[in-house]
This record gives sequence, C-alpha cells and structure tokens, in this order.
Amino acid sequence: MQRIGIIGSGTMGSGIAQVAATAGCTVKVFDSNEQALEKSKDALEKILSRLVEKGRIDEVEKNRIQGNIFYVSNLKDLGDANLTIEAIIEDLEIKKNVFSELENYVSENTIIASNTSSLSIASIASSLKNPKRCIGIHFFNPAPLMKLVEVIPAVQTSPGVTEEVINTIKDWKKVVALAKDTPGFIVNRVARPFYGESLRILEEGIADVATIDWSLKTLGGFRMGPFELMDFIGNDVNYTVTEAVFKAFYYDPRYKPSFTQKRLSEAGYLGRKSGKGYYEYDEGSEKPEPIQDEILAQYIFERVLVMLINEAADALFWNIASAEDIDNAMTKGVNYPKGLLSWADEKGIDWCVNTIDKLYDEYREDRYRCSPILRKMVKEKRRFFYGVVS
Repeated sequence: MQRIGIIGSGTMGSGIAQVAATAGCTVKVFDSNEQALEKSKDALEKILSRLVEKGRIDEVEKNRIQGNIFYVSNLKDLGDANLTIEAIIEDLEIKKNVFSELENYVSENTIIASNTSSLSIASIASSLKNPKRCIGIHFFNPAPLMKLVEVIPAVQTSPGVTEEVINTIKDWKKVVALAKDTPGFIVNRVARPFYGESLRILEEGIADVATIDWSLKTLGGFRMGPFELMDFIGNDVNYTVTEAVFKAFYYDPRYKPSFTQKRLSEAGYLGRKSGKGYYEYDEGSEKPEPIQDEILAQYIFERVLVMLINEAADALFWNIASAEDIDNAMTKGVNYPKGLLSWADEKGIDWCVNTIDKLYDEYREDRYRCSPILRKMVKEKRRFFYGVVS
C-alpha cells in the first residue's frame, strides 16, 4: 500500500505520516484546521533538521521524506488512498461521523483504520457501509521512535485486511502485536496496575510518591516511576483512559480508578504540561527525596510486579494476544525492562500465585483475584516460555 491518508495533524497523526513517508509511501495529511497543518509541517521540519544535525539522516533523505508528505484541508483529497489512518480526538461519535463521511470519497478497496488506544473497533466499524474494511492500527507516541504497533481486527474485519495491514506495518519497520478487540487492547489493559497499584500503595500511606518511583526504578529497572510517567502522560489523559477501561470492563474492581488522580485532574494538576502534578516542575523546584529502605522497596516492587504479571497472564487466558505479542507489547510499546510473562517465569509461577494470594487474603477484594491460568500452570508445573519445570 503506497498511498496513505492520515486524518488528523496532531502529534500522533504527524508522527504516523513521518513513519509512512520514511518507508517510501506517498502520504496525505488531512486536517480541517489550516493552522494545525502548518504547525505539523513546521514540526516535521524541526524533527528532520535535528536528525540531520545528529548525523542520523542527510539532506537528501530529509528532502525525500518531506517530498512524500502533502497537507490537505479537504477530506475528499484522501480519495485515492489505499489505506487511511484516523488519529483524532478519542470520541467515539466524532470518529464514527468522520469514517462515515470518508467512505463516500475512497474506493471500495481502501482500508479504513483507527489509531484509537482503547475504543471499540467494532463500534467504529459499524459506522461504515462496508465494515469489513475497518481495523485498528494503534501506534505509540512518539510514533517514529516507538517500535510497537498494535493491530486490532474487529469482529467484522476481513482476514485479508488484517493480513495486508500486518504486512504493511512490518514493511514500515515496526513490530506488530496482534490483539483482540477488547478494552485497552494489550498495553493499555496490561499496564493499568503499574499506575493503579502504585496509587493504591500511596493512598494506603505505605509510601510516598518519590519512594514508590525510586523502588520501581531501582529494583524493577523501569525507566520512569509510575508517578513520573503519569505526570509525563498527563493526569487528565491517564485518568480518562483508566476510567474508560473500568467502565468498559463492567466496573471490574481490578481497573478501579483512583480518587487521588481524579482530584489532581480536577485541580488542574496535570503534570509536566501544567507545571504541577505529583511533582512540581517550576524552575527551581526540587524533587523530594525517597526513603531508601530496602525492605519497603522490595515490598512495593513485588506488589506492583505481581499485579502486572497477573494482568498479562489474564490477557493470555482470555486469548487477547499470544504470549510473545504480550511480552513484545510491553517491552516495545512502553519500554518495560522485561516481558511480564518472561518475568513470571523468572520469578516462578508458584511465587506469582502465592504473592497475589497473600494480597487477596489481606484485603479480601476481587481486585486481587489470581488469574486461572497461573493456578493451572502451577498444577501442571509449566512455565510460559520454558515448558515444564524440571
């Protein structure tokens, strides 16, 4: 597929356009806002110029990439695209309206995709006269740098469309994780405990923000602690995703949002973009020092880790994705130091079951229920990637 249409010229849409253009595709970026298109064009110039300065590309390559991208303000201009990818606001009705209009302009063979991070692909596809052409293609920010792309077929999606999209994304030098059309897909589902359980530990008064972040970075090897990451993402964005996943899973307590994050969002303490979140970002402000207690740090790390492992295991149990795709999704989509199922093998499946059962015994909350697949694996003495335990 050589002719690509991108709907939305924000950070994500512009990033996807850069990826496709770098791969040699002719790309048209649509936005009804002319100023947004100019901003996208200027941003690409800065990004590519920086790459030239660093010696990553030369001027010839820069000009080639820019020459592959065209900016249009009429949706009809995407009519010749083989593949269109929508990257606009996470509002189901707005997306459905755009898809319904777009279908009037493109050919019957054009694949129509959404970059949504958590909305139902089946619901989006229902807005089309030919829903078989619809699929989810979820890039991660920043799209040119992050290797992972989740590909999510809807129940309506033609198998041929799925195969064609997977081949195209691989041609763009990305790692594909094939996911079932369920809330949060792989990453935004499996990653919830990284934030949720850390917030729970904070709300219980077990440790402060700096100590929790320090524990997970020092013992877990995570690049950013959960509170640093929430401030980076934006507390409003992170809370909205958590709330959406909680609602979509029929209010399963495992995905219950935090009042702490809700109040920060309501107060406008959104993180880096507002100058204040869990930390302060004004000039001269200093980060609080963590309590460097090894026993406390081990408790925090293991409690968050086992919840992450349990969520990854449950995603496998419900056939959301393969074990390989789940681990690839977490290492290449959100830069986890290890795949969670590989981590479970390393810690021992019996350790996982015992640790989460202790949490359940303490709290008696369904939030801490152990995934059936873990119990079954202990009985059968199996591991996720290394077969039978000797």
